[in-house]
Amino acid sequence: MPSMPATTADSAPDPTGEEIILGIDTHKDAHVAAVITALGVQVTSASFPTTAAGYRDLLTWARGFGDLRRAGVEGTGSFGAGLARYLRNQRLTVIEVNRPDRAARRRHGKTDTVDAVAAALAVLTGRAAATAKTTNGPVEMLRMFRLARASAVKSRTQAINQLKAVIVTAAAALRDTLTGLSDATLIRHCAAMPNTTPTDVDTATVYTLRRLAQRIQALTTEERDLQRQITAVLTTHAPQLLDRHGIGPDTASALLVTAGDNPDRMHSEASFAALCGVNPIEASSGKTRRRRLNRGGDRRANAALHRIALTRSRADQRTRDYLDRRSSQGLTRREATRCLKRYIAREVYHLLRQPTQRIRPHEPLDET
Repeated sequence: MPSMPATTADSAPDPTGEEIILGIDTHKDAHVAAVITALGVQVTSASFPTTAAGYRDLLTWARGFGDLRRAGVEGTGSFGAGLARYLRNQRLTVIEVNRPDRAARRRHGKTDTVDAVAAALAVLTGRAAATAKTTNGPVEMLRMFRLARASAVKSRTQAINQLKAVIVTAAAALRDTLTGLSDATLIRHCAAMPNTTPTDVDTATVYTLRRLAQRIQALTTEERDLQRQITAVLTTHAPQLLDRHGIGPDTASALLVTAGDNPDRMHSEASFAALCGVNPIEASSGKTRRRRLNRGGDRRANAALHRIALTRSRADQRTRDYLDRRSSQGLTRREATRCLKRYIAREVYHLLRQPTQRIRPHEPLDET
């Protein structure tokens, strides 16, 4: 085990039992940690490698300065994911901390130690209060499947565009045989072309078309397999989402990834709405009282709620009645759809809080 790193404070570890708070600025190869007291006074700071042994050393080092219960960690969804998981397993409350705003950085400068202290202070002052998402359950499985599937879909689209671009510049005789075919028929036809050694432009064109078509077929198979994996996880762990009208595997998985494996960290349906960016933001001034659109939150979850709203507006009579009623009250169709997304977020929140219980089809909209 590596030796304990030197600290930047003159005081030696003194486990007095007083509460301390840990702040961590995460990076790929090393994490910088800082310890502050309950009064906000910096005690010490140190750097630790991003290894299992480094995680153990960091926790042992921090606990040597007092009673450690809370840790503010930057980047719990990226560089800090492994550390956050380890600290949580050690019964610490891990708080997700956003990076300091740019105005504060201009005033105080930036170093890893400054960022670590700022993370601890954010926990102490309550500026950061959101419990970090866990990454050790079925939702993390969904996130990885969605990541791989999105990559396969993007690569397949790129390959299809490249195949059609090759056809545009192909010899007239070959281009005539491929013109007018549907995408599926075109790909099958090109994949079945003879495997000849390229000797000139025409044979190189045939070779390229065959390679691209076979790549498209392989990516299609990969995408469908990943979609089956996503559906299987949802069917096992969150069937109540798929029971609701307008919610399919893609939208359900997007909403679950936003909520995380620990949806209990959201204390109200309003917090989930804010997380999805569908809560109106107060924008009043003087005698003017108004609210504006929230452009924050997880935009993938926001898009998922939008797709659910569009699907229901086409096929669900109660949803159409709701939109017509709001339109008669003076709202535009876009404004009424935003209200609808807010109510769908409320519905989804209660479903997420009951991850293993099947729930009957969605209830009428409630404007209370």
